[in-house]
Amino acid sequence: MLTQEAGLIERSEVLRDVLGGLSRAQKTLPGKYLWDETGSSLFDRICHTQDYYLTRCEGALLRSRVEEIGSLVGSGATIVEFGSGASHKVRILLDAFTAPTRYVALDISREYLEAATLRIAADYPGIEVSPVCADYTKQITLPIQRGASPILGFFPGSTIGNFDPAGAVAFLTRARETIGPSWFLVGADPNRDEQSLLRAYGQADGLMAELHKNLLVHLNRLLGTAFNPGDFRHEARVQHNPFRVEAHLVATKALMYQVGEVPIAFEVGESIHTDTSYKYDPATFQNLASQAGWQPIRFWCDEQNRFCLYLLQSS
Repeated sequence: MLTQEAGLIERSEVLRDVLGGLSRAQKTLPGKYLWDETGSSLFDRICHTQDYYLTRCEGALLRSRVEEIGSLVGSGATIVEFGSGASHKVRILLDAFTAPTRYVALDISREYLEAATLRIAADYPGIEVSPVCADYTKQITLPIQRGASPILGFFPGSTIGNFDPAGAVAFLTRARETIGPSWFLVGADPNRDEQSLLRAYGQADGLMAELHKNLLVHLNRLLGTAFNPGDFRHEARVQHNPFRVEAHLVATKALMYQVGEVPIAFEVGESIHTDTSYKYDPATFQNLASQAGWQPIRFWCDEQNRFCLYLLQSS
């Protein structure tokens, strides 16, 4: 059963975000604008490539532990997925949990969200499916009933790594306030092998470059700007202290663009920082979760220590 929940991105907010980011010494754009329908579809393809190891590692780990997770959470659970995308991974939970009652899918890409939740509703007719189009980096209200049955927040992938440590604590705090006394299953990527990271985030097949250049196409559609993705090349950079991978769009020539009423100039080689993936080890992540009011209950890592799952609880 499918129920609809609305949400909108305001043009004024997008303009403020873009001008604020492009006015900095290191130009930046919020990673949330990667996720229109095209961006979500591209990322789904990336997740199936050989170089992008995270999806395979997480899927295998989740399948090996899902019964244990389900027994801890209990029967009749409501599952709230932050950044649901194609809703592939939640199927592992829905198949293994005892009598889950509701799936709340939260994503910023409306078209992709609606298509994914229609498929879930068709495949799981006994579960109430509620798509919520919203930005989970902000405070939101979800269609859930606290206290009636267990609630499990679900934040798979390495998306927690898109937040710096302070941002991760802020997100985890908002999530706790949003879903109330609950469980929270979070994926995180502790891998620090630089060559495998550059392959995963650089991708010689060009899909990752296409994803990040599509951010400019998305902004053209939202703001009426005239960014030319061909004026930029994609570059993945490993940074230290703290350890992270950054994605940049690098200007291949001197450029001038108009954003609203403001001219934005680029020098040759100047970059736009479009996304970050921090690599949190277990001790660091559990400390961040504790700061946000969550109690770490269990964590599991794959044999190569390239992906971890954390089960948290709040009261």
